[in-house]
Amino acid sequence: MNVMTKTVAAQEVDPITLQVIRGSFETIAEEMGHVLYRMSFSSIIRESQDLGAGLFDTDYNTLCESESTPMHIGSIPGYLRGIEETLEDGEWYEGDVVVHNHPYHGASHTPDLAIVVPVFYEGRLVGFAGNTAHHVDIGAATPGLIIDVPDVYAEGMLLAGVKLYRKGRANTAMWNFIRNNSRAAQQLVSDIEAQVASARLGARRFVELIEKYGEEVVFGAANQLMAYSERMTRQRLTEIPDGEYVAEGWLDDDGRNRDRQLKVKVTVRVSGDEVEVDLTGSADQTPTAYNVPFEGSTKVAAYAAFRKLLLDTATSDIRVPSNEGSFRPVKVTAPLGSIFNPRAPASAEARFTQCNRMIDLIIRALAPVLPEQVIAGSSASISFAAYSGVRPSGEYWVFLEVNEGAYGGRPRSDGPDAIDNLMANTRNNPLEDLAMHIPMICDRYELRDDVPPGAGEFRGGIGVVKAQRVLTPGFITHESERHTEAPWGIFGGHDGEVGKCLLYNTDAPDDPAQEMHSKFSGLEVRANDVMAYYSPNGGGFGDPLNRPAQKVLEDVLDGFVPLDQARDAYGVIIDLAEETVDLEATNRQREKLRKKQ
Repeated sequence: MNVMTKTVAAQEVDPITLQVIRGSFETIAEEMGHVLYRMSFSSIIRESQDLGAGLFDTDYNTLCESESTPMHIGSIPGYLRGIEETLEDGEWYEGDVVVHNHPYHGASHTPDLAIVVPVFYEGRLVGFAGNTAHHVDIGAATPGLIIDVPDVYAEGMLLAGVKLYRKGRANTAMWNFIRNNSRAAQQLVSDIEAQVASARLGARRFVELIEKYGEEVVFGAANQLMAYSERMTRQRLTEIPDGEYVAEGWLDDDGRNRDRQLKVKVTVRVSGDEVEVDLTGSADQTPTAYNVPFEGSTKVAAYAAFRKLLLDTATSDIRVPSNEGSFRPVKVTAPLGSIFNPRAPASAEARFTQCNRMIDLIIRALAPVLPEQVIAGSSASISFAAYSGVRPSGEYWVFLEVNEGAYGGRPRSDGPDAIDNLMANTRNNPLEDLAMHIPMICDRYELRDDVPPGAGEFRGGIGVVKAQRVLTPGFITHESERHTEAPWGIFGGHDGEVGKCLLYNTDAPDDPAQEMHSKFSGLEVRANDVMAYYSPNGGGFGDPLNRPAQKVLEDVLDGFVPLDQARDAYGVIIDLAEETVDLEATNRQREKLRKKQ
């Protein structure tokens, strides 16, 4: 890119000013995120907050990020590098606004549109303000979500370094193109406008910060903060013994070839204050959209995994800023042509569950050497469903939903129930919002009660069951996982339970429910068809015989644990009529079970 830039001399910033600027960066990123989701129209952004926002320097380093979805904000440097390769005009101007989503030019996947605004100060490019958000429909082969398609061109609009505004003037032709190539045009355009407002706000706040403290001080502070995050990450990495740690698992299928499971193999190599995540040995790329863009998603999932393990704000004594520094000690390797690094033009839109399982396996690989930091197997499934139909007016309605899962048991507590986990951090959609805008109704939404969570001293979390009914004929596409391999138990804990998905019709109550695969595309459904999704239950942590009997009693009374599991896994004998524990019988049963271990 031919732009005027200036190398800013490094300046040591005093501790007080450093913390003030750190707070300013974090506030700007949060404000950008708030503007984006509060101005958006689609529920996937407005309610689920499937988005990320932040500020970046001209080397594409992340200076700050909103506290939203890690997979979004960690990917924006990849978008910026892709924009550098493809930028319209080949040059940035004040007033430019760029949209980008090409998965072979750094994007996380095509529905995640990035909006980037250049930040100019005294006529020079000094940085960028950007955000990404998941959009309802970008004109793909099936509404809202795709799985079984032949290549990237079936994913919908591919936008690479395209200027929506050039020198402040709207590119009307491009706006019309976007509007005319989406089934949910008004939502798409309105949500992009919200992204533009968010990015412009970030750029303005960035300039205000520089005007207040000076360019050298602001960027000096940014460099110090990144160096601090890097230093703290490296320090935590040195606590892991050097070595090679391996874990592997199996994905159900690629959404087309039902008899072929897909291997995920993770090798974690720790050497001093650096770590490599090597995915060699994982499945070859698939002929469907069930692949993962390397720059925008595979690498970002690895970064997210180590931030969770080493820098979690709830378990760390020191709060480490979320910026580029935490990425630098982490190297990611995936062979070209594999599921985690596909060759163009393979489709790579349906990349949710593979990233989740990758993080789950990184945790499993490191469990022997990080017993106080890891958790047991989580659902790691990311049930992502797209419901759609055509209104009498001829207009499409499209609704995207991320269903909750469950975490595995933890070193000091049970796994959380019914929560998005590992890579996403998205929120659920209020049922009232659904009924107000979409011809659908939720028949059931509660904790799963057909199977128990993984037994352990700290039991696994309980998944969700959600039954969504369409009121008109329509279509459903669904991507999830773990219908064949249960979340793993650890340190004596038992495995959790696999997920399932059922389809039935309330007008035909005598017809048997159809059990669906974990992934299916463009399924045509009738009025009053119901998709009932049961997310996996988490694995248990620690020997179940060490769980206090009173806690087992409470789980039984709450309906989380059946009497036979209380007896056979936990060794607890319960008098259900009296709602009490028979302590003598429990001691005998536990002694009997310990002898069998």
